[in-house]
Amino acid sequence: MAELQTALTAIRLLRISVRQLFNIVGSGQGVDGGEDNSMTNFPRDLQEFLSTIASRVRDVEQAVNTLEPTPEPFDLPSMMYLGQHTTQEGQAFHDTLVNTYRWIKDVQEKSDVAQTLLTQNSMTRSYLTAGRPVKKRLRTASHNVPPEQVDSVILTIDRLYDDMTITISRQLSSNAVLHVTLGHILKAVIACKGLLIESVVIKGYGESTDLWTESRHEVFKKLTENAYAAMLQYDSPTSPECSVISFMDWVHSFTNLFSVPCKRCGLYLHNFLPPTWRDFDTLEPYHQECRAS
Repeated sequence: MAELQTALTAIRLLRISVRQLFNIVGSGQGVDGGEDNSMTNFPRDLQEFLSTIASRVRDVEQAVNTLEPTPEPFDLPSMMYLGQHTTQEGQAFHDTLVNTYRWIKDVQEKSDVAQTLLTQNSMTRSYLTAGRPVKKRLRTASHNVPPEQVDSVILTIDRLYDDMTITISRQLSSNAVLHVTLGHILKAVIACKGLLIESVVIKGYGESTDLWTESRHEVFKKLTENAYAAMLQYDSPTSPECSVISFMDWVHSFTNLFSVPCKRCGLYLHNFLPPTWRDFDTLEPYHQECRAS
């Protein structure tokens, strides 16, 4: 960036000198502008400006030679001519396209990094391994559970809690949608495929629940984000019942959401929010900023 700034400064100085030269040639007067000395000073001033311009052209050439070419030039085909549009609105399109191109390239690079990290992550939602032959692969059990078994497991879990109710609905398919109510604190909608939890939305007790809109309260937005982390943490294709029970225990741990302090800082509120994080092993409450990394 320093070399580029130096080159731009050299080009700017060269343009200033050329503009001053055109002004002198157009007026026919020297720098002083006096008519009495115009014939005397004009050749001298012209020679000085020509020498200055020649010097600044060399500076531009040296600055440009220090620049490194971009590895991937912008490929905008005919769109590059938008910069020559006569109207101000049309000229703004070119900068917008360039910024969009840079943003897309940045997203692509970060996506490649994310893909590399995800392929190295051992936390998967299936016990199948890529190295096993296709014919000998075992079927994942968590999403092949019949509806009767799902109902039996959910009813068993519902009996474990006195202050949390779980109801089942199947509106569009055989897959269950769980409606969870935890006291007068929160409501949750959980979409399942068999016993595999696929989606979670947590809202306040007084809000309407569905799978498509998030809560209007920041605290329950945080809970929804953390619910997806818990969903992946407790997922176990070989023991789907234990996975659902562990996740419901995690949801039930928020029964004291607004009445328990953070285990690390001892405060009830931090950035105007209660402890919205629960340790996956101990279910102890923490603020988002206080949780162990």
